[in-house]
Amino acid sequence: MKILRIAAAALVCATTAATLSPAVHAQTAGAAQAQGTAVRVYLDCSGFYCDRDFFQTEIAFVTHVRDRGDAEVHVLITSQPTGAGGTAYTLAFLGQGRYAGVNSTLTHNSEPNIAEERRMSGLAAAIKLGLVRYAAETPQAANLRVTYDAPQAQAAATPARDPWNHWTMRLTGRGFFSGEQTYSNKNFFGSVSASRTTEQWKLRVSLNGNESETRFEVDSVTVFTNKQSGRGIDVLTVRSLGPHLSAGVTGSASRSTYFNQDMAVRIAPAVEYNFFPYSESTRRQLTARYSVGPAWYDYSEKTVFERTEEARLQQMLQVGVVARQPWGSIDVGAAAGSFLDDFAQNRLQIGGGVELNLFRGLSLDLNGSYDRLRDQIYLAAGELTEEDLLLRRRQLATGFQYFASVGLSYTFGSRVSPVVNPRFGGGGSGWIN
Repeated sequence: MKILRIAAAALVCATTAATLSPAVHAQTAGAAQAQGTAVRVYLDCSGFYCDRDFFQTEIAFVTHVRDRGDAEVHVLITSQPTGAGGTAYTLAFLGQGRYAGVNSTLTHNSEPNIAEERRMSGLAAAIKLGLVRYAAETPQAANLRVTYDAPQAQAAATPARDPWNHWTMRLTGRGFFSGEQTYSNKNFFGSVSASRTTEQWKLRVSLNGNESETRFEVDSVTVFTNKQSGRGIDVLTVRSLGPHLSAGVTGSASRSTYFNQDMAVRIAPAVEYNFFPYSESTRRQLTARYSVGPAWYDYSEKTVFERTEEARLQQMLQVGVVARQPWGSIDVGAAAGSFLDDFAQNRLQIGGGVELNLFRGLSLDLNGSYDRLRDQIYLAAGELTEEDLLLRRRQLATGFQYFASVGLSYTFGSRVSPVVNPRFGGGGSGWIN
């Protein structure tokens, strides 16, 4: 108890000293005065490219706020992968308050396989470029400098020659390991892919495989082991038919111990309509896609329908909504599919996520999915063992599958955060239990 009292007293003294220190007061007041006339900016981004501390440090001529309602410029950043394996960013600068109606959009492309510092620096430079027009109307403009790195002179501007003709290859290999004294898990995954993306065509071929093994040791005699494996190849060919329409063919071949399939082959021509132009896909999409085609299955064990192999015709209708707007984001899809020779064997699926900025400081995050299943034709006949049930060695009979999550976040207090302080921010996992 005496140690706890001493620690508590030390903590109170340190907190009081930090709060009352004249130097701290002077520093804070100076920073507030310097930022008082600067443009208030809210960076609306998510994912691996959204390092707010980095942006706040690199973009120092504006005041960063933590809620879009307090901002004079709302910077909405969206991204899409490029055919070459890089990333295409779209930066929408939305003016509010004294800048209401002053909007603009910039694009920025990052190369594939570059260091994170280069990728983040390039994106920060693009954000700075878009904010200059707003900062130019503030006293901060006196401290801005415009520089230009002139490119080396060339005899003639000629299109860059691409020896790969837009083809991009990717090799991936991963291994995961975890364990305790009576438990171990290992998982291996590998893939090879080739893709070619142009304005008119989208081609992709990928091969993948995985192996996993989980081991539970109940005692020195009883040990449960779960081994699963899978292989697959996927092919996609898409042709652009205009700003809203596209057509293509999908194909796949796979094997899976979990789904009782030595081989499953599917080919499906498809057509897709986007109610918004594809050029707006970074901000909004509303698509409807219909596919139909043959499928052939070779089963590892006889199924509950007394089949060891079969060929069927399948169809599927998919509808998807994707939007990234100042009010939040939405990515929701629904699908309905069936076999053409037996409509009773069907499935209905709906799932996705929604993030809503309800009002200042309050956001709601919803994620989930629900599948209604009536097409489990691959289920193996025979009795399931207790190990099959507990270890989920194979897909079990079920009429539905679902998951859901709900999150609510409310932030209040200071509207601005002009200081980046990385102390005690990382570099160790700390104590566990």
